[in-house]
Formats: sequence, structure tokens, C-alpha cells
Amino acid sequence: MKLVYLSPVPWASFSQRPHRFVEWFHARRGGDVRWVDPYPTRLPEPSDFRRAMAAAGSAIRPSTKASAPEWLTVLCPHSLPIEPLPGSGALNRLLWNDVLQSIRTFVAEGECMLGIGKPSALALQVLARHPAVPSLYDAMDDFPAFYRGLSRVAMGRRVREVAAQVTRISVSSTALADRFSTHRSKLALAFNACAIDNLPPPRMRITDSSRPVLGYVGTIGHWFDWPLVFALAEANPCMCIRLIGPIYDSPPRSVPCNIELLPACDHATAIRAMEEFSVGLIPFKRADITASVDPIKFYEYRALGLPVLSTRFGEMALRDGHAGVFLADEHSDLASLVITAMAYKCKITEIQEFRTTNSWEVRFDTSSILP
Repeated sequence: MKLVYLSPVPWASFSQRPHRFVEWFHARRGGDVRWVDPYPTRLPEPSDFRRAMAAAGSAIRPSTKASAPEWLTVLCPHSLPIEPLPGSGALNRLLWNDVLQSIRTFVAEGECMLGIGKPSALALQVLARHPAVPSLYDAMDDFPAFYRGLSRVAMGRRVREVAAQVTRISVSSTALADRFSTHRSKLALAFNACAIDNLPPPRMRITDSSRPVLGYVGTIGHWFDWPLVFALAEANPCMCIRLIGPIYDSPPRSVPCNIELLPACDHATAIRAMEEFSVGLIPFKRADITASVDPIKFYEYRALGLPVLSTRFGEMALRDGHAGVFLADEHSDLASLVITAMAYKCKITEIQEFRTTNSWEVRFDTSSILP
């Protein structure tokens, strides 16, 4: 069986759930893949230009995939950034003719499946043109929560339309499962996971007691809980809080001297940086944008044997009491909580077991994700 996959991220970006899904699909089903890169599905905002300028000025950028494997072809649809506006689908369709024709030819060549990683007008057109082809919507985010105004309303409508038309829906969190509960007969729960093949061998962690590191690797956006991080720094003045990644939401005030801000890095460098952490941080605000999130950082931290100190958001709120998980809120004694987290020790056998049960391959194999 072959696959047409309309992705929420470009193929050239660092490996994420969509990349792992198509790699797993090819390994299990053996067919070729047509990967369709995303295009703008909302109206431009001032932050887009600030982000582009920040990326252009960065001296260090994460590495990207240099090329696609021989079994995968990347299609790049052109479009105008007008999708939420009435009639935008008809106008952009003129720019999509080559992509739509390529998909039509590919589907006609034999047994095929359609995968939707992000709802869009193009995705709806592909589904409408191939109603007899099995299809999957992999809901890995609450996409409308990322948008505002007309763009948010339009994305919400596209999500509902895609969910109604596909033959199977997979969701990456409990909150998303609740959101799509009206489609329970075609619903599959497939949490996020970890790229085990990219990790070093399991080992017992030895914390540097002279200056422990509370670390975070990832994008710092408007969902990042700066007040909690500042409170952590003030409650633990002898500890280093190391934040690694691009900053799109600036600190609200001057940064305490025990907070280090480091630039974005490639995934291999990020893993090496995590190995130096004493505790892995996931300091996200409780908001619409995080309510449906199952953070991949949780799996990476725990697969390295790290204790995790997180806020109570999304799937993390349901992990209270899980081994190695320590949850914080505005009422927490952050000094005591950090000491408790640092006292946690993970055995090598526990690390190996976590990796075995939380690889992408096992996750997709056991989730009934395919129609």
C-alpha cells in the first residue's frame, strides 16, 4: 500500500511525529510515499515577520534533512496566504493543479491511503477527489488554538470537515480523544513517543552536586511560563537553569544570573545537552494551546533517565504520581520540589523498559492507527 501524506511540517525540518509516521508506514506496508509540504493556512501576522527576521539573523540553525529517501517524493504546493477568506480555495486551486494531478496519478497506480497531518483546503480537495480511498487524520495538535480571529474560525471548520470525511482518526492526547469523541467508532489513541535510535546507550545518571542544571530544550513561545522559570531561579539560586532554543517570546524582565539562554541546536547536540541536565523542565502555561499537548520532551527526558519537572498542562497533568514526574504550580514549594526531583534515581533496566515501550515503532504498531 502507498501513502499520500499532507504534512503539518516540511520534510526538510527536523524529524517529528509526521516523519516517524511515514517511515513506519513504509517499513510496515512497503509502498512509496508522496509527502505534501504545508502551506500558509491563516492570514499573516506581525509575529511572522519578526520570526523570519530572527531566523535570518541566527548564526546557528538546527540541521535539516538533506534529501528524501528513494521511496518518498516531496510535493510543494504554492499558495497565496489567504485561506481563511471566502473563495480562497477556488483561487489557490489554480496554483495546486500540478500537485492535485500528481496525487491523482499516484493514487490511480494501485492501492493507496490518504494521510492528513493538518486540515487545509487542499486536504479537503484531495479527500473530495478520492472518496473511495482509505484515509486517516492524525490529530497531533489542537490546530485552531494556534490561530486567532477569522483564521481560528476557519481552521475549526476545516478540522470538523476533515474529521467527518476520513475513515480513521488518530489522536495524540486524552484531550484530543475527548474532542473527537463523536467519532468514537473510527478513533485511535496514539500518544507521542521517542526516537530511540537517536539516543546514547542507557546509563545511570550521576548528578554534579556542585552546580546542578535544570534544563529545557525547545522553542520558547507565548506558551512558555516565564514567571515559573523566574520563580525556579529565585528559589534555587545555586542551581543553573539552562534554556536551549529559539526565543519568540522574550523574558518579561531582566534574566536572573543563574538562567542561561543558549541558541537553537541540531537534535544530536540537543541530546548531548540533555545528558548534562540534572532535571528536565517542561514549563508551559495552562492555556488552550497546551491543553491538548503530549510533549515529546517528556519522552526524551525520561528515555535518558532524567526526572521531569513540569507544569500541570495537557497530558502532563494526568501523569501526577508517575515515576520520575514532578508537577509544579503557583503554590508549589519550588526549592523542595527540585530537591525531591533530584533525589529520584532511575535504574538502567527502567530506562531500557521505558525506551522499549515508548518508541515510535511500538506506538504506531499497537495503536490501530491505520484504517
